[in-house]
Amino acid sequence: MSSDRIMVLVAVVAAVLAVFVSAFAYWALVLLALGLVYGFMHTETDLVRASAYTIAAIGLPIVANQLDVIPVVGGYLNSIIDMFAIAIAGNVIANWIMDMKNRIIPASDGGSSM
Repeated sequence: MSSDRIMVLVAVVAAVLAVFVSAFAYWALVLLALGLVYGFMHTETDLVRASAYTIAAIGLPIVANQLDVIPVVGGYLNSIIDMFAIAIAGNVIANWIMDMKNRIIPASDGGSSM
């Protein structure tokens, strides 16, 4: 299993645990850190995919709010998706940081300036 799949799986498990183990107050920080690590490990260079992550980070919690009308499980599904969106937001932040870094400090062209 590749590291990108493992990180996504860990984020999903952490999002589920965040809903059912609410005694730990730092789940949002853990999920944000997982998203940041994933984003720095796998910097997205494709603008469409980077935009899709941004839209998912914004749109998933909005869509998840509609799940509250489902009896019994709707609230849990809403909370799990909200928590996973925090990890996606960490990924978006990491990709934005790397994009800004690459704009400020461009990669060298490989030639020497002598």
